[in-house]
Amino acid sequence: MDVYELERDASFEIRKQIAQLLTKQRISNENSGTFDQIMTGIHLALEQEDTAYIVVAELDEEIVGIAFFNIGVSLARGGQYMWLNELYVQEDLRNKGIARKLLLHVVHWAERTGIKSIELETGINNVVTKHIYNSLGFYEVVSKRYGFSF
Repeated sequence: MDVYELERDASFEIRKQIAQLLTKQRISNENSGTFDQIMTGIHLALEQEDTAYIVVAELDEEIVGIAFFNIGVSLARGGQYMWLNELYVQEDLRNKGIARKLLLHVVHWAERTGIKSIELETGINNVVTKHIYNSLGFYEVVSKRYGFSF
């Protein structure tokens, strides 16, 4: 299995595989986001040279996992921080270390590039994912997230 940052000029087929994988996530979590919306998001992310990145896990020429993150600026930390938007692995390949490999790739990338912190959100009852985060040194931050959509 290979884990790598997706090239900005990734083929339509690879983008489609990512969108199909994330569409499965959205269906299983009952979140909004159609295939077309996710494809548009992938295209937009790959157009953002310095603020949006996609890391994929590939097994036998198939995308089986994804990490997606954005870079922002933190006034409190005096530098850039990373917001990990997505960490998802194909259901039938879970518990094989793929999420950990994706997350380690992201953490090492952040460390190499001088990122001051990594922030993310996970479900309250997502015990498995919390365990992965905790085992790699992440800690719980108590807050309440709000949203507004148009």
